[in-house]
Amino acid sequence: MEDFDSIKLYTLKNSSGMTVKVTNFGAIITSILVPDRDGNMEDVVLGYNHLKDYINAVDKPYFGAVVGRYGNRIAKGEFTIDGETYSLATNNNENHLHGGIIGFDKVVWDAKPVEGDGWSGLELNYLAKDMEEGYPGNLNVKVTYRLTNANELVIDYFATTDKKTPVNLTQHTYFNLKGEGEGTILDHALMLNAKRYTPVDEGLIPTGEMPDVAGTPFDFTTAKAIGCDIGQENEQLEFGLGFDHNFVLDKSGDSDAMTLAARVTESDSGRVLEVHTTEPGIQFYCGNFLDGRLKGKSGKTYLHRGGFCLETQHYPDSPNQPNFPSTILSPGEEYRTTTAFKFSAK
Repeated sequence: MEDFDSIKLYTLKNSSGMTVKVTNFGAIITSILVPDRDGNMEDVVLGYNHLKDYINAVDKPYFGAVVGRYGNRIAKGEFTIDGETYSLATNNNENHLHGGIIGFDKVVWDAKPVEGDGWSGLELNYLAKDMEEGYPGNLNVKVTYRLTNANELVIDYFATTDKKTPVNLTQHTYFNLKGEGEGTILDHALMLNAKRYTPVDEGLIPTGEMPDVAGTPFDFTTAKAIGCDIGQENEQLEFGLGFDHNFVLDKSGDSDAMTLAARVTESDSGRVLEVHTTEPGIQFYCGNFLDGRLKGKSGKTYLHRGGFCLETQHYPDSPNQPNFPSTILSPGEEYRTTTAFKFSAK
């Protein structure tokens, strides 16, 4: 890695002591310390203390990273724009996942501290060159992390291109509100603001349907424990080895407005995480591929379902799904989305 020496770790801290650590390698969030109901601080995200562990981790868990140019899957690593077909790496069985072999999670971003009224932050920039990982267009990407004094981490994504190209950026942090390495997340209570979801085939590619969640294990419209229905006999749970699905968020009024997407509560600590976003979808993944082989920052083993991800996004495989909202960015347009992770305790 030629620019190894340029990799740094940045620390954001607000007036109440909440602390977020970010490295410009992969724009990775390595740590988030937040208080429980008694004010005790705990690191609630999975990750490592050393860069080499992120680089060498088995099964590529994407801990804490920004993933792109296209987060999630593209069927058979192919899409067509204006009659021209583009081929991408097939790094997830026969499909393309999270931007390819060297996606945005594995590059060094330019970084500079920024601040404003009531927040401090980090601005990260990366130029993905034309045909990098097979994608057309020089894509200028900017991601900002802003930590507010209201215990909110706001993530803004921006991008421009000189050729039509699919863009779908998201954040792949794994959370455990009891603390990283503190057992499983199956007892966390989850609410998803979504009455529909996008079922998948055996390769986890959406079928194109968007059925109601009512009467299925995928109904999180009222908060319930993540583990409540995960053991049910259900073809979709078999395909995902648990929950690993995109949910269609209920958007009212302005589709680009910030909407409550999810709320997670952990009763022992009292910690609450709310996710708000401008995006139309959210991928709920509950650590099905964690299997105890990975040890984290504190030396604790990351158990099966020891963390959950809530990846705000456009839907998987949108370039090949005409009935999904488009993810194609054209020259002269600006890609712009915002997601906020808000922490509290009760």
